[in-house]
Amino acid sequence: MPATPTNYLLDANVFIEAHRSYYSFDLCPGFWACIPAHHAAGRVLSIDKIRAELRTGDRLDNWIQTAAPNSLFASTQDERVAVEFASMMRWVQANAQFKTEAKAEFAQVADGWLVAYAKVHGYTVTTLEMHHPEQRKRVPLPNVCLQFGVPYADTFTMLRELGSRFDLAAT
Repeated sequence: MPATPTNYLLDANVFIEAHRSYYSFDLCPGFWACIPAHHAAGRVLSIDKIRAELRTGDRLDNWIQTAAPNSLFASTQDERVAVEFASMMRWVQANAQFKTEAKAEFAQVADGWLVAYAKVHGYTVTTLEMHHPEQRKRVPLPNVCLQFGVPYADTFTMLRELGSRFDLAAT
């Protein structure tokens, strides 16, 4: 029996770092074409709260408004997701490892919602953040994933597993 393919839920930093550096729009348009293509195939998704974080008025925001399908950013308005998010918030707030400022930041950003959505819907979180078991100044997304049994991967692992390729185009 073939293995079930992995589906990926994208963190904001996947979009931001790609846009600002190694997959900039002018250098690697294939990256920006593959995201909607993999989404159309049911393999890539993000959430509404990530979309809100990306609304900064720059070229990435323009891509989101004009090229990314609206369905790329799923709604987190789901009772099951809210229940998981609340559980994650309780864990963060009760964890003496994290400073008060880190806990407050976590409550304001999309990270908890991303992990909650991934847990409820069976996605692998895609992020450039690294697991930091001793981190106190912020709540690393992979730490939350590990605590709640949600798999995570970096952008390059996701692209390889999806079979993405960005070949040289003659100009």
